[in-house]
Amino acid sequence: MIPKTMKAVVLTKPTQAENVRLHDVPVPQPRPGWVLVKVKAFGLNHSEQLLRLSEIQADYIQKPIIPGIECVGEIADPSDSSFQKGQKVAALMGGMGRSFTGSYAQYALLPASHVFPIETELSWAEMAAAPETYFTAWGSLFECLQLGKDDTLLVRGGTCALGYAAIRLAKALGCRVIATTHREQKLGLLKEADQAVPDTGKLAGSFSGVTKALELVGPKTLRDTLRCVEKGGIVCSTGILGGVYALNGFDPIKEIPNGVYLTGFFSNYPTQQTMEDIFSFLRSHQIKPNIGAVYPFEAISEALFDMDHHKTDGKIVVTM
Repeated sequence: MIPKTMKAVVLTKPTQAENVRLHDVPVPQPRPGWVLVKVKAFGLNHSEQLLRLSEIQADYIQKPIIPGIECVGEIADPSDSSFQKGQKVAALMGGMGRSFTGSYAQYALLPASHVFPIETELSWAEMAAAPETYFTAWGSLFECLQLGKDDTLLVRGGTCALGYAAIRLAKALGCRVIATTHREQKLGLLKEADQAVPDTGKLAGSFSGVTKALELVGPKTLRDTLRCVEKGGIVCSTGILGGVYALNGFDPIKEIPNGVYLTGFFSNYPTQQTMEDIFSFLRSHQIKPNIGAVYPFEAISEALFDMDHHKTDGKIVVTM
């Protein structure tokens, strides 16, 4: 039986992690084209941190808002969709947690187009570490970088959840992987890569043979990353860990080396086929997502604080 009220995080203004509280709010009412999901677990993401600390002030954010761009759970009310009550699903993106209420809640009303049935033997926590992180890694590597087993992949910013996911996918494919971190004490965390490199901000000329590069630090180091790949190589800019969000004065004619290709991955458009491919790949290669820590929903403030202060390595997951 679906209750009338639920616990949720509700934001109206910039909020530090230590000030995040659970509130009692009505359970959303199903409507055509939308399904009600009973949330079992969700992962935390850098984009949610940006929303909570600053983006919440933007006019395009519906306020008050329940944040959270992904979750896993069960269908509580399928409305007019083809889903079945109790069906195991993952949901992500499409405006979730920005244009409409997200996953930091016991129930989430979500557009059926961004809810995907999932077959997996992973636990709820393991499953929750996959949707957004592995969808972004998958799209960056295979759609944008066209990664193949003979490639040498540079992962710039390897010690984030997305970095770990990209390394695991690439190694499972058979690639050689070079991964970087700007924190030397974290080099040991990149043991799954073939080579771990401290990132000084200037890596061009430090190694050779890189055919593909996944840029997770972002515009802060993109110019340098473009000079790290061989002629014919591809750079995919996906992350913004460096805190620089745009390239001012970027001259593509002069700053993209001849014969090097630059692309980017925007993770707003997941599909059922892609989600099936990802979970099938994880299953066939016996990959479990890297979980840094698991917190109960009641400890959401602590989980967010630890994310903000980089206290965990790997994906932070919150379970109900």
